[in-house]
Amino acid sequence: MYRAYWNMEYNPFSKEIDINKLYKTDDFNETRTRLEFLEKTKGIGLFTGSAGCGKTYAIKHYLDNLNPSLYKIVYLHLTTVGVTDFYRSICICLGLETYYSKTKMFVQIQEYIRNLVVNQKKHLVVTIDECQLLKPEILTDLKLLFNFEMDSKNMATVILIGLPVINHTLSRSVYEDLNQRILMKYNFEGMTQKVIKEYVSDRLKLVKSREDIFTEDAIKSMANIVNGSIRKLNLIIERALIIGALDKVTNINSEIIMKAVNDISLV
Repeated sequence: MYRAYWNMEYNPFSKEIDINKLYKTDDFNETRTRLEFLEKTKGIGLFTGSAGCGKTYAIKHYLDNLNPSLYKIVYLHLTTVGVTDFYRSICICLGLETYYSKTKMFVQIQEYIRNLVVNQKKHLVVTIDECQLLKPEILTDLKLLFNFEMDSKNMATVILIGLPVINHTLSRSVYEDLNQRILMKYNFEGMTQKVIKEYVSDRLKLVKSREDIFTEDAIKSMANIVNGSIRKLNLIIERALIIGALDKVTNINSEIIMKAVNDISLV
């Protein structure tokens, strides 16, 4: 109903939007540039940002477009497990047998990586999401697991994704060796007021609706509320459009934004 009221062909703020119609923020483009660098050099990269700012989505989008005949992709998101279960997760992703012994799995994983890189000529990309939750023993093992042959060669690309607190963790002396091995770090800026204005205008134009539906004070209110999160922003925008349609208003102002925020809080 609300889409017809605002003359929208579909909801352009949905996470289910066609990948070809995706809005590429500066964070999205910066992430791609850095991932291309890691792809060429191999080694470890760290991507941080507040919850919902789009870091996981941007990285998954990049990984989904890699040629499966040239790349082996491992994606780990259950990071609250112990060391042995972490190794089991990697073995399962690689199609290897799991053991009760961490040492056995360590050796097996390294043998697999060597065969993959040297004999099959494939590139292993390991992505670890929510890395700020990793146990200390796992963090200390990361360099050893994916960097071997007498420290002379990076055998895989390792992408760490997490909240900014991981930077504080890695600054501790116990993780100095790992921190020094991180080739590049990028922190997501998220949805600033300027980006939100451009994003909303672009999305409304995409569905052939009016680009000025949201007033300047509405944009400012959303920027103050979402704390950089595109996930929160999309929820607020959709609810505000529904409220605006029910109230039969011409524009969405800050008052309607606050109503939308209150509605979402009640859900």
